[in-house]
Amino acid sequence: MTVPVQFLFDFGSPNAYMCHRVIPAIEARTGVAFEYLPILLGGIFKLSGNRSPAEAFAGIPNKRAYDQLEVRRFVAKHHLDRYRHNPFWPANTLQIMRGAVAAQKQGCFERYVEAVFVAMWEQGRNMEDPAVIVQTLDEAGLDGQRLYEGTQDPEVKARLMANTQAAFERGAFGSPTFFVGSEIFFGKDRLREVEEEIVRQGASQA
Repeated sequence: MTVPVQFLFDFGSPNAYMCHRVIPAIEARTGVAFEYLPILLGGIFKLSGNRSPAEAFAGIPNKRAYDQLEVRRFVAKHHLDRYRHNPFWPANTLQIMRGAVAAQKQGCFERYVEAVFVAMWEQGRNMEDPAVIVQTLDEAGLDGQRLYEGTQDPEVKARLMANTQAAFERGAFGSPTFFVGSEIFFGKDRLREVEEEIVRQGASQA
């Protein structure tokens, strides 16, 4: 199948991490590869007038408790045993999201994405700290200093903001967001619908 599927992500979203872990199984079942598209969650929130669930529902204990229940259920269902809450969350992800774009330019995007998601949501590292960022990337066999320096590249900065603006204009208001063709889906709880839409669009091409 040649169905275009995009995964709009920010490392600051634990739900994006969970999707990252589940996506390979969907790719294997459908034969369709997901295109990972870095966006800046803070920028999406600002453009759309949205807020993080932690902020939006801070005064609603029952909603926060239910959200945690859903996390536990998702983790158990998909055997995400390595998932850990990050003690430094919520974090400013500007540098590591720019780093993702820099990694695209430097040809190491997939390895970078895996290393940063692991650091954020399995190892609980402070990924706002430049020294921690560089060390994390070095440990993953990447050139941490070169990647970090790449975050200051004007083209990298511009591309991340353009990704974010375009995502908003297509209807995005948070992360994880998926586009299957022109169809938008939001959140880890829509992964089944994402897969069904991939299959549907693929069948229409047959």
